Amino acid sequence: MASRHLSRSIVMQSLYEWDFYGANAGALDAIVDRNVKNFGPGLEDLNFVKSLAAGVVSHLQDIDAIIEKAAPEWPIAQIPLVDKNVLRLGLFELLYANKEEVPPKVAINEAIELAKSFSGTISGKFVNGVLGTVYKQLEEK
Repeated sequence: MASRHLSRSIVMQSLYEWDFYGANAGALDAIVDRNVKNFGPGLEDLNFVKSLAAGVVSHLQDIDAIIEKAAPEWPIAQIPLVDKNVLRLGLFELLYANKEEVPPKVAINEAIELAKSFSGTISGKFVNGVLGTVYKQLEEK
């Protein structure tokens, strides 16, 4: 598994756990550290993992509002936690990450793969639809 893909997997799992246990702001760093130790020993770029996790949380309200606009038939509280956190990670990379480091289509494809791996094929289609909608709106601007 490529280093960046593994990093995204760890961040998504950490966000899931953090969200599941009540989204305590101080707990995410400890969750990320434990998950890196358990699932990514020897991971080369820990800054990438930590910056993704911190970035998602710092833009959480904006990201959730974008999810609600892009998927109006799915209130944020009804989206399964895995799918919601895959979307959060994908949207963070799509909207706020360095586009030269992570091109938009890479961010979308990575999110789709995470959804398929951790949730299912239908989730991959849902994530693709939401991120594709946001990407189209970005291109129109």
